[in-house]
Amino acid sequence: MEFLSGAARVVIKIGSSLLVDERTSSIRSEWLQSFSEDIRDMHSQGLEVVIVSSGSIALGRKVLSWPGSSLSLEQSQASAAVGQIQLAQAYQEALGQHDIKTAQILVTLEDSKDRRRYLNSQATVETLLEMGVVPIVNENDTVATDEIKYGDNDRLAAQVSVTIGADLLILLSDVDGFYSGNPMVDTNANHFNTIDRITPEIEAMAEDTKSKSSKGGMKTKLLAAKIATAAGCTMIIAKGSNSNPISSLNGSVKSTLFKAQIKDPQTARKKWISTMKPLGELVIDEGAVNALLSGKSLLPAGVLIVKKDFERGDAVSILNTEGEVLGLGLCAYSSDEARSIIGHQTSEIEKILGYAGRGVIVHRDNIAF
Repeated sequence: MEFLSGAARVVIKIGSSLLVDERTSSIRSEWLQSFSEDIRDMHSQGLEVVIVSSGSIALGRKVLSWPGSSLSLEQSQASAAVGQIQLAQAYQEALGQHDIKTAQILVTLEDSKDRRRYLNSQATVETLLEMGVVPIVNENDTVATDEIKYGDNDRLAAQVSVTIGADLLILLSDVDGFYSGNPMVDTNANHFNTIDRITPEIEAMAEDTKSKSSKGGMKTKLLAAKIATAAGCTMIIAKGSNSNPISSLNGSVKSTLFKAQIKDPQTARKKWISTMKPLGELVIDEGAVNALLSGKSLLPAGVLIVKKDFERGDAVSILNTEGEVLGLGLCAYSSDEARSIIGHQTSEIEKILGYAGRGVIVHRDNIAF
């Protein structure tokens, strides 16, 4: 898979129409089996993979015998609750045949807006990926209403990519890329193989066309591309209805590649952290300074003083004993919790706080020097 060259972490979004047969509202088992083979091959290359999958409402409405084109909010939420079980089980069985473990993560828009929830989500996904697990992410439609919804899994997939610092986002849907117009209406619409930058002209070309089972259209995919590429993540839109949809991207199917606007996803994250207003200060010893400069996280044992009051997830300045600011970081503990554990070993945290906490005070990925 040449297009994966240079990538280490990949997010793949699966549209409802690919996973669920629109006529029978059942899982397209053969397609899912072939897709799981692609994930197996990606794992064998050492790639970390996260799947953002639609389909829970489509599956649940069949079980609850709710036909028709529209559902009330309550019916949609009930369908999601029922269908999510089937969705998770389908992925578990398909990937389990290749000895790949899966996990289910349900999120809402609030989870990315709130820094503490953001850090929790990030830490959970990081731990799963370190263990070789494939997280299956979906919007928590059971509790989400319009004001707290992403609204579509294109945008959700882009946000997940930013959260975990993915190098590549692949949107698999029922369209084979970006066109100058709606190809279903305009036979002269031109297909773009590569888009270097999303200009106002490109945005004007997007048509908000939707399939029967899809919430999104080209406008939402373009918005996802803007979010992902601004954070250093390359994005691909491809038609995924054929078997082995990922390996098919080697050249047998058309697609559109949106180039990342910066080279390293972590660069964008560090830049975002560096713009935050610090609400507290951590003074660290010389050993901790050397550890940070060598790319390690900040452990409780290396912190000498905690200044000011702040909550978990807030930005704090990191200073050496001379008072020089080394950088800015997102703290994994509140100021009160931090004061209790500084100078102690990680193994002592649970005994001191009375519960198991994070092993670090500031993770290396959450520090901007």
